[in-house]
Amino acid sequence: MDYFDQIPDPLIIQIFGCISDVKTLSRCRAVCRRFNFLVQQSESLLLRVDKVVSDSDLDSLFFFSFLRTLFKSILSTFLCPKAFTLPATDDAPASPARILRAFYRIQELDIELPAGDLRLEKGTVVRYKATFGATLKSCVILGFGGQRSCGFTEELRERVVWVISVLMAAFARHAYVAREVVGPNVDLVRLTVKDQDGEGEVTMDRRGLAECREAAVSAGSQSQSDEAIRNAMPSVRMRMRHLKYVEIGSGVCLEGATLVVVRPSGSHGGTTTGDEEVEDAALAMGTFGGGVYGKVVQALLKSRSYSLEMNSL
Repeated sequence: MDYFDQIPDPLIIQIFGCISDVKTLSRCRAVCRRFNFLVQQSESLLLRVDKVVSDSDLDSLFFFSFLRTLFKSILSTFLCPKAFTLPATDDAPASPARILRAFYRIQELDIELPAGDLRLEKGTVVRYKATFGATLKSCVILGFGGQRSCGFTEELRERVVWVISVLMAAFARHAYVAREVVGPNVDLVRLTVKDQDGEGEVTMDRRGLAECREAAVSAGSQSQSDEAIRNAMPSVRMRMRHLKYVEIGSGVCLEGATLVVVRPSGSHGGTTTGDEEVEDAALAMGTFGGGVYGKVVQALLKSRSYSLEMNSL
């Protein structure tokens, strides 16, 4: 008797959920027919992406690959095969949506990108967490470093560049990665798009996912164009706090620490400025409340705040 066959299916599915890594689970499918069937029912997945490619990009890649093959065959007819060679190309990578087609009961999904999106000056560290529905709900940004020995105006301008860079990166992840996998996976209740560098995180909860699906249905299609991204970026209100130096213990100081809480304009409704500050502080502590970053946030929350408005991009 094979005792392994006596393990009930729900327990095996739970074990696969603990593994979560899509590449490992894909290998498990090759073990036996039972594994092949049960792996597809995994509810919690981690997809590590080597290169971000959308379905529309893949269609273009396949088209150009076909043209390359056709062009090479024509040249081979008239020339010696060794007289003309085209550079080798890597196999076309699969988009996250196509990889996940093999799983039909996904409830919790983490997508890990190979690297961060921000390209800021050397010595600058920026971390962020953005929450989305059909569009941005909130974004908390924590950064330090940047140019030294510059005036207040220059520092403010530099921080605004940080904020714009973060928002562009977050909206790109939402439009090109997150929205592409939301529609086909109707059981999804949590989606996170992050990167290996730990630079930023885009999250969608059950309510946000439902809003995203409703917006796609009302629009008639899930457009992935740059114009669609611009139309989805609302006017925002930013509350910024900045300190020249923040001591985090043992004589260690961080220079140019900055905390920014971004929300769509009017998201607070009729609340007062004091209530807004309390809500923003709670959101910041909930995002970076632990470890070194938590100490920096606590120090920044005691400093003066500056409110800024930015129109839709």
